[in-house]
Amino acid sequence: MNNIRVAFLFISFFIVQVSFAQKKKSKLSKADNTTVTNLQANIGYLASDKLEGRRAGTNGEKLASEFISQKFQEAGLQPKGTDGFFQPFEIYDGKQINNATHFVINENNLAIDKDFFPFPFSQNASIEAMPSIAVQEADMPWFYDLKETLEENKNNPHFDLSEYIRNNAKKAKSRGASAVILYNSSTIDDQLKFDSKDRTEKLDVPVVYVTKDAAKKYFGDQTATIDIKLKVDIGDKKRTGHNIIGYLDNGAARTVVLGAHYDHLGYGEDGNSMLRTGEKAIHNGADDNASGTAALIELARILKNTKQKNNNYLFIAFSAEELGLNGSKFFTEHPTIDFTKVNYMINMDMVGRLNDSSEVVTIGGYGTSPQWGTLIDPNNKKNPFVIRIDSSGTGPSDHTSFYRKDIPVLFFFTGLHSDYHKPSDDADKINYTGETKIINYISSIVLSPTTSSQKLAFLKTRETQSTSSLRSGGVTMGIMPDYTFAGTGIRCDGISDGRPAQKAGLKAGDIIIKVGDYSISSMDSYMQTLGKFQKGDKAKVKFKRGNEEMETEVQF
Repeated sequence: MNNIRVAFLFISFFIVQVSFAQKKKSKLSKADNTTVTNLQANIGYLASDKLEGRRAGTNGEKLASEFISQKFQEAGLQPKGTDGFFQPFEIYDGKQINNATHFVINENNLAIDKDFFPFPFSQNASIEAMPSIAVQEADMPWFYDLKETLEENKNNPHFDLSEYIRNNAKKAKSRGASAVILYNSSTIDDQLKFDSKDRTEKLDVPVVYVTKDAAKKYFGDQTATIDIKLKVDIGDKKRTGHNIIGYLDNGAARTVVLGAHYDHLGYGEDGNSMLRTGEKAIHNGADDNASGTAALIELARILKNTKQKNNNYLFIAFSAEELGLNGSKFFTEHPTIDFTKVNYMINMDMVGRLNDSSEVVTIGGYGTSPQWGTLIDPNNKKNPFVIRIDSSGTGPSDHTSFYRKDIPVLFFFTGLHSDYHKPSDDADKINYTGETKIINYISSIVLSPTTSSQKLAFLKTRETQSTSSLRSGGVTMGIMPDYTFAGTGIRCDGISDGRPAQKAGLKAGDIIIKVGDYSISSMDSYMQTLGKFQKGDKAKVKFKRGNEEMETEVQF
């Protein structure tokens, strides 16, 4: 088929589709037509390439935050952040090699990464010395070739090279080494690199790796004495996210929180993209979660214009949800209103893909208050869509942070799809009429006499594992990790009922530092460690509870 005929058929199809959409839109009420128009404009901007995927702490997030704050202002909301509408917070982004780090051998400057790198657990220090490569003298750098160790363990699936290096460095320090310098002259690829997510405790000795080519150049003569000037400077890498907070003050005794996260994946730099090609592409996140953010803006406009004033309303667009609910967790720990007056919280995350055939909307948090059952009836034939109930107050979105503060929650979600966390999640795939139905339904809940005339009772529910729960090889412990934790180990933000961690006596707030023989240095190392166990295996787990180090046994 030639290009002219293809173009003609495409244009004809487009005209038919636009005509159908206009007819479908014309059946809506005037108010719903306004909502659809606003959603199209707001999602269209938030999910445009200009915002480069709205990654937390980037210029794209800044543009989105300015847009949202402007919309809040237009809706007549009061600023309720710590800086106008904005509530900035730090995002721990791992460790970094600071610019002061250098390694000079015989007056030759080695390049970071190309010729050498310090390990993340290395002590910051400056050393000038003239050591002999083959001699291990006190108060001098010691050299280790990993060749023999790698060859001895090449068929050992349980060998952990990073753990070996840490333990070996500790021993070297105890015997007088002022630094540990490692290299690998074997043909075995050790796959060592600077791991910015490594959160193991710093050793009290600098530990540096010299790459193969540099080691061949400078360490070829084992009898040589070399002139070394080494400085290791490793620091925390941080960026700043911003929650956007607007307040509708009706002078009421209670406040309802409505929230949605506005950040997305940027170009996939944080490793959370479902695109596996390695391609650098903008992830626009129209459904996830420009859809929820646009719904939040519409609800601000709608509720501002209602006559019912029995509740105050706090509207929060959260950032860094994609990194582990950072923004909502920060807000619940640093609220900008009297938190004791919060009645309940409604969260909207991915509400833009209502399927016109199945019309299913999942409502989470149903079990967090007995009053929800009087308002939400999945069997009511007058419902504008099919309702699927999830009773749990936890899940992979920001309502979890409020549930953990004993606040009733609801979570609206139209389901996963093939564009989830991919560059193809674009604005032209949003069901704007379907999202309007959801907004109207949420508005009816908020304005219901049940929610506006009383403080809702809170109920604990079962804990659920999020989509980012730590799994490997089918073995889990049943913990919800605190992704904002910057210390050594994995901090448990929550513990799932009936899972191995709970049965072993672990509690929320405990920090797991070792599982079996494996130290926990990062989320990745934790997942890799779980992969070494099978269902039914037992392992000792070391953890910190407050200042006390404790041990328990877990059976997977």
